[in-house]
Amino acid sequence: MGSDFITLGNENIPKGVNMTINIELPKLYNTPTNLPVHVIRGKKSGPCVFVSAAVHGDELNGIEIIRRLRKLTILKKLKGTLILVPIVNVYGTMTLSRYMPDRRDLNRSFPGSNRGSLASRVANIFFNEVVSICDYGIDLHTASIHKSNLPQIRTNIKDEFTYKLAKSFEAPVVLHSELRDGSLRQTAQEQGIPILLYEAGEALRFDETCIRIGVKGIINVLRELDMLPIIKRKAKKLPIVTRSSQWIRAGESGVLRTIKALGDIVKKDELIAFVDEPFGYESFEIKSIFDGIIIGKSEIPLVQEGDAIFHIAKFKNLEIAETKIEYFNEEIIEHSEFNELNDEEIIE
Repeated sequence: MGSDFITLGNENIPKGVNMTINIELPKLYNTPTNLPVHVIRGKKSGPCVFVSAAVHGDELNGIEIIRRLRKLTILKKLKGTLILVPIVNVYGTMTLSRYMPDRRDLNRSFPGSNRGSLASRVANIFFNEVVSICDYGIDLHTASIHKSNLPQIRTNIKDEFTYKLAKSFEAPVVLHSELRDGSLRQTAQEQGIPILLYEAGEALRFDETCIRIGVKGIINVLRELDMLPIIKRKAKKLPIVTRSSQWIRAGESGVLRTIKALGDIVKKDELIAFVDEPFGYESFEIKSIFDGIIIGKSEIPLVQEGDAIFHIAKFKNLEIAETKIEYFNEEIIEHSEFNELNDEEIIE
């Protein structure tokens, strides 16, 4: 977007400004509620990109990713506009809940309506005030409660441009993901606004590795969009790219005893866990249903029949997969990689 001003929350924001706007949301039991939005505008023209977190109120990693991102001195070289929304579902975060107070999923309520439910109204405000004025977006998520996700980018890899952006993020895995009705990504896509979905870690927890990959990934995408200067660096880390994945569910109820962890490479029919009877002696085996990599898993040892336990991304060439995932199992992002961003001050 090349205009001298953008309008957000009835404020005209010129180029070269770093400011916070509070957008009014529906009151909670007559208590005023606002949506804080941080706007960073470079002096030179360029795209407008939003980064959002906590659309699900208990998914906290993204809040810390945005906090660290805001502190980077490299953003003084920004071309275009960066709009940061650290907590979209402010109601859910206050109560440590994934959902809105009306028990609806905000990420199934887009584009929303100014006459609908509370979730619908918040979705409508966020989309119209923030998303609709942007060219691109990055939405930060974690797994749901009691599950964890390997850092991964979900997007439409059939689209050449979004696929290029997804790879530039340099998360360990890029997963093709179909659009879901009522999701932010679907609604934005219909408006011609590509969105990358970053999934990493678990709800109600900070994960340092997931946070570092997220911060560096956003910077990588901004560089790919020519919003930040390109620097000479080591060879890019190539992610594992997969078009399909599937959750393995428990066939019996009991106590889960896992053999494999996040990021592990597994072969078809390989043993990955047991479900043990808590008051008996019998154990039930859980095996991988195809060759691939574990990108999500349950973190609670008590399971009921039908519970999702392991999320496996299909990948046939396991040797290549293991080579690509090595950097995730080692030092993911060293301090030296951040030197050019903030004089080694990014990681506290």
